[in-house]
Amino acid sequence: MTTEAPVSQAGKPRLGFPYGLTLVTLIALGVLIGLGHWQLQRLAWKQALLAEIAALQTAPARPINAVLMPGSRIDFARVTVACPGLATAPFLSLYAVVDGQAGVRLISACSLTASAYGSVLVDRGFISDSQILRPAVFADQKVLLITGILRQPDKANFVTPPPQSGQWYARDIPGMAKALNAANPAPVFLFAETSTNPDMSALRPIAVPPEISNRHLEYALTWFGLAAALASVYVGMLIRRRRN
Repeated sequence: MTTEAPVSQAGKPRLGFPYGLTLVTLIALGVLIGLGHWQLQRLAWKQALLAEIAALQTAPARPINAVLMPGSRIDFARVTVACPGLATAPFLSLYAVVDGQAGVRLISACSLTASAYGSVLVDRGFISDSQILRPAVFADQKVLLITGILRQPDKANFVTPPPQSGQWYARDIPGMAKALNAANPAPVFLFAETSTNPDMSALRPIAVPPEISNRHLEYALTWFGLAAALASVYVGMLIRRRRN
C-alpha cells in the first residue's frame, strides 16, 4: 500500500510546510545574530581599551619607580627616568623600517635604583641605514633625564630570524639584557620621547604606535548582513512554495 502526496485542484503536488528547514534556518539565524552581538560587545571593550591607552600615553609622566610596581598597569605608561651615562652607553642594533626607510633602533640599558627591577631597556630611537655615524661609546656617568613610554615587546614568531652579525630582529628582553650586562631587567621597553643624544639629529626618538586593530563594527555588520541574507532567502523560498 502506497501513500500519495496531497494533490491540488490543478493536479500539482501540494508542498507541506518545511519544518526541518525552518528549524535549521532558525538555529543558523540565532548563531549569526549571536556572533554579531558578541562583536558589538568586543567593540565596546576595544574602544574602552584604546581610550585607556590614549589617556596613558598623553598623561603627565611619572617617575619610573612609581610605575614599575607589582600589580600596577605598566604597558603604555609615560614615565621619566634618570639614566647615568645613557648618551654614551653600549647599544644593540634592532632592525626597523620607518616611513619606508630601513635602519635600526638603538637599544641600551638604563640602571635603576630603589626599584623592583635593576634595569630597563631603552629604545633610544631610529637611525636610517643611510647614516654612517653612530653614537660614541665610552664610560661616562653623566646623568641623562629622559621621558618615554613603557611598552611590552611583541613576541617573536617562527619566521623571526635570530640575531645575526650584531643585529637583532626581535625585542628579546632576556637576550638583550644579557648582551648588555643589564641585571634584573623590567619586562618592558622604554621608548624614549626625548633625545638621548641631542647633538645627533640623525638619531630620532620615535615611539612605536600601538598596533591594535578595531574592526569589530565591520565584523558585526558582516554577521548581521549574513543573518539578513539568510532570512531573505528563507522568506523567498516560502513564497515560491506557496505559489507552487
